[in-house]
Amino acid sequence: TAVAKSSGGRKGETFNERSKGKDVRTSNIIAAKAVANAVRTSLGPRGMDKLMELSNGEVLISNDGATILSKMNVLHPAAKM
Repeated sequence: TAVAKSSGGRKGETFNERSKGKDVRTSNIIAAKAVANAVRTSLGPRGMDKLMELSNGEVLISNDGATILSKMNVLHPAAKM
């Protein structure tokens, strides 16, 4: 692999390592935005209710952000935060 020669790269860091780090950051941002968008419409005075089907088949209706987050099955590690 080629070593990064630009002034912005750290000594000994390869291009693949930098691009992988950028991909991870991008993935984290996308995951966090997806969770935020799921909860956003339930917040505030005009907050809408969310209808969720749980894994056991039970139906839950809530507009409480904490309840919605606790019942979501999130796989991405950064989005779980």
